Amino acid sequence: MSSSFGQIFRATTFGESHGGGVGVVIDGCPPRLPIAVEEIQRDLDRRRPGQSRLVTQRQEADEVEILSGVFEGVTLGSPIALLVRNTDARPQAYDHMKDVFRPSHADYTTQAKYGVRNWQGGGRSSARETIGRVAAAAIARALLRRVAGVEVLAWVSSVHEIDAVVDLDSVTLDDVEATPTRCPDPEAAARIEAAIDAARRAGDSLGGVVTCVARNVPVGLGDPVFDKLDATLGGAMLSLPAAKGVEIGSGFAGTRLTGLVHNDPFEPGPDGRPITTTNNSGGIQGGISNGADVVLRVAFKPTGTISSEQKTVDRDNNPVTLAAKGRHDPCVLPRAVPLVEAMTLLVLADHYLRQRAVDVLPPLDG
Repeated sequence: MSSSFGQIFRATTFGESHGGGVGVVIDGCPPRLPIAVEEIQRDLDRRRPGQSRLVTQRQEADEVEILSGVFEGVTLGSPIALLVRNTDARPQAYDHMKDVFRPSHADYTTQAKYGVRNWQGGGRSSARETIGRVAAAAIARALLRRVAGVEVLAWVSSVHEIDAVVDLDSVTLDDVEATPTRCPDPEAAARIEAAIDAARRAGDSLGGVVTCVARNVPVGLGDPVFDKLDATLGGAMLSLPAAKGVEIGSGFAGTRLTGLVHNDPFEPGPDGRPITTTNNSGGIQGGISNGADVVLRVAFKPTGTISSEQKTVDRDNNPVTLAAKGRHDPCVLPRAVPLVEAMTLLVLADHYLRQRAVDVLPPLDG
């Protein structure tokens, strides 16, 4: 079972939803990077449960501990270990699902693959695993900001049939954090909040889309074949719980355009390199970043664990009816925002360091 992501900036997560704790070990972070525990905690606070009535009511402070790799406020270049202890685990709440497979969840597939599973909250399949990703990405954020001024920002752009209108160029973190929905369009945010609340009361769930923009991404990140930047981003996003689709730039809408309309024309830029006048490519051409904003969208399905009755089977293949109990998100979108940011940051940090490894060679003569 692989739990590692990245080639140079490499994050390995560990822990289960209702075990002693969850966390991450980060290899490959350069030394002398200033990092404070408050920076990591800030991103974890955006991911944690119990933030509002729109999300799971599990009450976890998610306080991070730095166990190694940081000394006197800077990274050492050695492995960085980060731990968050579980303090509000209630494994007994899942007793009624011990021998039952939840529809559209990882219960059956995990049991079929490994012959054993942690049924307490889903174990490794729980979204609680993503704490390690967000913690590692906080360090990636500090690295990218310091070396290149990169800014990564995500927000909820749709839930169910409600679409937000957001200006990619001007949206800010304050706009995103203004409501518990993390939708920066106030009118859409109010409708989304009401829809999620109604789904929760009805014992149902909703899905939607998170949009993410990465600004000031250096030119040249990514490779032209299997390690295209958009290919790595796509795999990273689909590794997130409940993620079912990814678009880069114009995405599927681009199929409705002609090449003449869709192509991004170049013009001379102010710093001696060309820039594009449009960004249908989403900042990536031929698998390599071109200096424009990297823009992506991630589709998340409705939460699989709901309190309404559903038909399923038990481990002996007997038909049963399940009405799940426990604390679950009626819509993952508000808490998926920092997850999409996290995977974008991990991808960009890894590709940045990989590019630096190439850049150390002197140019060839001639």
